[in-house]
Amino acid sequence: MLDLAILGLLEEGDLHGYEIRRQLREHLGLLANVSFGSIYPALTRLEKSGAVTTIEGPSSTAAVSVTAPPTGSLSGELAVLRARRHSPTRGRRGRKVYRITDDGRRLFAELLEGGGVDDARSFGLRLAFARHLAPQARMALLERRRALLVQRLGEAEGARADLDVYARSVVQHTADGIARDISWLDTLIASERAALATAGHEPAS
Repeated sequence: MLDLAILGLLEEGDLHGYEIRRQLREHLGLLANVSFGSIYPALTRLEKSGAVTTIEGPSSTAAVSVTAPPTGSLSGELAVLRARRHSPTRGRRGRKVYRITDDGRRLFAELLEGGGVDDARSFGLRLAFARHLAPQARMALLERRRALLVQRLGEAEGARADLDVYARSVVQHTADGIARDISWLDTLIASERAALATAGHEPAS
C-alpha cells in the first residue's frame, strides 16, 4: 500500500523524501502514522526495481548566519567563533528528489487497479487516486467495495439476535456506519454511471 501511495504522489510531480512524508500524512490521512523508517526503505526498493529514479534537487546557497551577541563569557564566545568557522560558505548539495519512471507508472497502474478484496485503508487509498483509473476500472472499484459492505451489513444484522442489549448496540452502531458507507458509494456509483452514459460507454440505469 505504501508503494502505491508513493508512486501516486510521484505521478503528480517530483518530490523529495520529506515532502512525500508530509503529503502522505497531511493529504492521505489513511497513512498519517507513516515514518521515515518506512518511507526511505520503500523508496530504495522502488529505485532498485526501476520504478523511481533520483535527481539532484536545488542546492542551498544560504549560509547559516551566526550573529549571536557577545555572551560575556569566554566559553560562550568561543562557541560562537567555532560556529562561524564551520558554517557553510558554499552551496550545499541539493536534497535528493525522486521521480517516477515509465516502469513506475506501469506498476502504479497495476497496484491501483488491484484485483482482490479491498479493506477500508486500501480502498480509500485507491479511491484517492481514482482519477488515474479508466472509467470502467473506477466503476469496478466502487462496485467491488459496495458488494463487500452489503455482505458485511447482512452478517452484522444476522448476529444481533443472540446478543445482549449492550453488545447489540455496538453491532447496531457498526451496521449504521456500514449503511452510511453503502449510501455514499451509491452516490459515487450513480455519478460514475451518469458520466459513462454521457461519454457513450453504457446507457444510464
